[in-house]
Amino acid sequence: MDSSEVESEPKKVDDEDYLSVTIPETAHKISTDSWFQVGFVLTTGINSAYVLGYSGTIMVPLGWICGVVGLLLATAISLYANSLIADLHEFGGKRHIRYRDLAGFIYGKRAYSLTWGLQYVNLFMINTGFIILAGQALKAVYVLFRDDNVMKLPYFIAIAGFVCALFAVGIPHLSALRIWLGFSTFFSLVYIITAVVLSLKDGIKATARDYDIPGTKTSKIFTTIGAAANLVFAFNTGMLPEIQATIRKPVVGNMLKALYFQFTVGVLPMYAVTFMGYWAYGSSTSSYLLNSVNGPVWVKAMANIAAFLQTVIALHIFASPMYEYVDTKFGIKGSALSFHNLSFRIMVRGGYLTINTFVSALLPFLGDFMSLTGAISTFPLTFILANHMYMRAKKNKLNSFQKLWHWLNVCFFGCMSVAALIAALRLIAVDSKTYDVFADV
Repeated sequence: MDSSEVESEPKKVDDEDYLSVTIPETAHKISTDSWFQVGFVLTTGINSAYVLGYSGTIMVPLGWICGVVGLLLATAISLYANSLIADLHEFGGKRHIRYRDLAGFIYGKRAYSLTWGLQYVNLFMINTGFIILAGQALKAVYVLFRDDNVMKLPYFIAIAGFVCALFAVGIPHLSALRIWLGFSTFFSLVYIITAVVLSLKDGIKATARDYDIPGTKTSKIFTTIGAAANLVFAFNTGMLPEIQATIRKPVVGNMLKALYFQFTVGVLPMYAVTFMGYWAYGSSTSSYLLNSVNGPVWVKAMANIAAFLQTVIALHIFASPMYEYVDTKFGIKGSALSFHNLSFRIMVRGGYLTINTFVSALLPFLGDFMSLTGAISTFPLTFILANHMYMRAKKNKLNSFQKLWHWLNVCFFGCMSVAALIAALRLIAVDSKTYDVFADV
């Protein structure tokens, strides 16, 4: 889409309300990356080490029929919702490189602040989950060689947080990942292929498996709702405009190519490891699949190390909007290796990840974090807001049926968000009774 094709429809918000929103120029690079590189950024997120938990956190609570249908529906719905957001990137004759900028342009200052708050919570919790995952991977390696229970999970979470901070200091912005995306893909293939092959081997040897959904009738209701939140969490970043900001022109057309890549080729590894893990172990599948598989120690160690390294890279993607915000606010430009810029990244990014690491060690309940994140931020950002923004922006170009369709989406996902929040809070309350803080789960 070139500039002549950009929507010229006037804003529907009060000019004074919108003009009170300060939209700074970014300190990071934009419009530099090919759609293929951006596609790999998206697939890095979708095939992060989180996929090692989907057999246990999605398939076990839902079972075969609901689990498979749910994943396929979540794929289609997520592609649709993300394409709506991508189409609005150049709405109103200007480019919106942040989610909050787009919301502020369409609705005004209050929506700008609310969207920023939701996005911050979303990204903070995703990053917290990544550090828990990294700590679990390191602990799994330790247990393979020394099962003496001396080193606890919180210790490994602390190590993981330190390594993530080192990487964050060394990579100034999202576009600078470049070759690291190749490493990320390699690491993903290592742990996914290992998990699939070892699960297949265990599944063939197993005489019988139980696929019944565990729990009482009441608990099944809550775990099913929580699994639905995990479904949308699996496919959505909550930062699509920030990723789209890095892509070369035409930004809408290229972003759609990247999305099609993500939701076709990109989802296949995730499907493979999710279904294979559940097939092999049934309702006893662990929330971290590599803890369930049997095989040579060196193979399992290699897979866990790969999961740890990929998590460090993936976390940087989801932390980048926060880094962009503080770098822009404080004018951090120029050489990434200058003393001022380097020391700033050490203090600010190191401080941010220290808080992440503390929360990760305090409440290391990965499945609960996935459910809560899906409930309070992924549903509102990716589905509710996307449909309503698109309807507001394209108001004069939509017929009655299209408007009804978007309203149905807003209402349905609004109800799902409330239900998922209640289910996630219940899961956290139950786990909090079972485990102490800084638990070695």
